[in-house]
Amino acid sequence: MCFKRNIGNVDRGTAWALVTGSAMGIGRQYAEQLAQRGYNLYLVDIREEIIREAEILEHAHRVKCVARVMDLAVTDAAKTLHASTVAEGYEFDVVINNAGIFSHCDILRTPTERIERMITLHDLTLSMMCRLYGEDMMRRGKGRLLNMSSYSIWMPFPGLALYSASKSYVKSFTEAFAKELHKTGVTITAICPAGIATDLYGLSRSLQKFGVRWGILMSPESCARRGLRAMFKGRKVVVPDWWFKLLIPICRYLPGFIIRPLRRFTMKWQK
Repeated sequence: MCFKRNIGNVDRGTAWALVTGSAMGIGRQYAEQLAQRGYNLYLVDIREEIIREAEILEHAHRVKCVARVMDLAVTDAAKTLHASTVAEGYEFDVVINNAGIFSHCDILRTPTERIERMITLHDLTLSMMCRLYGEDMMRRGKGRLLNMSSYSIWMPFPGLALYSASKSYVKSFTEAFAKELHKTGVTITAICPAGIATDLYGLSRSLQKFGVRWGILMSPESCARRGLRAMFKGRKVVVPDWWFKLLIPICRYLPGFIIRPLRRFTMKWQK
């Protein structure tokens, strides 16, 4: 793969990147594309599969890959991870907060534990990761932080109350923090993609392929590429693909007579 103007490339093995939620989907693509750019990888995921994926990436791209199986949806996760990576001597030029949980349930049908875990993962852990690793980066005078927000922040629809609200926090936090980091040598970026062809939403592989073919869904590879490009350019917030930007006003003010039948259709994904 050829990256435009080699943006973000480093001499192979001379810099480290940390990617959460990197066993599959967008996170796996972030890891792959950073390895192609020459970064060593520290990969964190709750799934055991991350160990195998790290081995594959290390062999394919001739970079060092460290895998850590860890639940980041607990209150002290960021502090625990940061303390251990500092003790092990790692310094990260890139930190990508990609780990996420999706829910399409009405609030009153959502288990309280899931509410706690989603807000903890999307908001508390992400904020503390930015705080702790951001301070390390500022001390060295360089670094890139990338946070996964979502296009759903402009879609406060039934069933998305929890998810869209937690991702709205990510965008707001990132924008404000970016201004605080001005002239420190550290940048932070939030990417707000629409639907991605991953297993996150519970869609079958055939529906994922159909969505990508017709432009309804974006591939994880494309999303990661655009996110990294925006991060290395130092942009604060990016919405991939221009036509999704045009649809934001429509999504925000969609009338009830359209939302109600749409909601009846999406009820099948409540789980």
